[in-house]
Amino acid sequence: MDIFYLVKFFADWLTYSVFSLSKETILGEAVNFFIYDTLKIFILLAVIIFIISIIRSFLPAEKIRDIISKQNKFVGHTLAATLGIITPFCSCSAVPLFLGFVEAGIPLGITFSFLIASPMINEVALVMLLGMFGLKVTLIYIISGLVIAILSGIIIGKLKVENLVEDFVFNNKNKNSGVNHKMKWKERIEYATGYTSRIIKKVWLYILIGIGIGAWIHGYVPAEFLAKYAGADKWYAVPLATLIGIPLYSNAAGVIPLVSALTEKGVALGTTLAFMMAVTGLSLPEFLILKKVMKTKLIIIFASIVGLGIIFTGYLFNIVL
Repeated sequence: MDIFYLVKFFADWLTYSVFSLSKETILGEAVNFFIYDTLKIFILLAVIIFIISIIRSFLPAEKIRDIISKQNKFVGHTLAATLGIITPFCSCSAVPLFLGFVEAGIPLGITFSFLIASPMINEVALVMLLGMFGLKVTLIYIISGLVIAILSGIIIGKLKVENLVEDFVFNNKNKNSGVNHKMKWKERIEYATGYTSRIIKKVWLYILIGIGIGAWIHGYVPAEFLAKYAGADKWYAVPLATLIGIPLYSNAAGVIPLVSALTEKGVALGTTLAFMMAVTGLSLPEFLILKKVMKTKLIIIFASIVGLGIIFTGYLFNIVL
């Protein structure tokens, strides 16, 4: 029997039998939405993060840098962006590994491909997209995110902006920690179990807040209101959503339930996903941390290229879907 059928059965029982809420009321619908989505997302997270953690135990940072540094530039960009998917970093925590890439002698453009992909296409985002929108939307999101990361890295590499990175970053270039990670399967399982637990502890509040806001929108915000101002026919919706997303900061766990609820209410999917990409891939906290290692001009170049890629992707989603 489908596990999510059981989850839906439990959510219905809890909402309508235990809490005695009516299916015909807005409150009943919102509470049922909250319980079902919360349980579904936590189950998916636990299973998939555990699997990803096992895979990651074979890929310590030093090994990732060694793999990328041996490739030609295009393959390097592709590998860096792809490896960004299975690294569990938000836009801020990706910066230290970004520095490690530069210090290891990996070209600057390739490090940007990793920096962009890591927060934008992480396992939490993919799990929640899969659970809320299905395989088609998830695959399109992965492909579009990879294209943004790869092309942005290539463009930044072509611009030869190494002079815009602070000198101390390159002073440590080619230093390697020499750490050798060899783990037995028992240790890998213990690592994956512990890591899964830590990630869930780190994001559970974001998930509950995000789903709570989503449940409220699902039940109480009129569909006609959002569709009127953020429908696919509004040319300004995608760039406006991107600009609104940049000053905000959240991880995928907090923003995807909001994306789901907005989409249900008539906001075009490309518009809401552009908002999500901007929140997770471009954020003021990230810029403040990057300011310590690069000049403002390079941050503006980085934000502009990625922002344009996000806007293009938003329009593409609206056209395709």
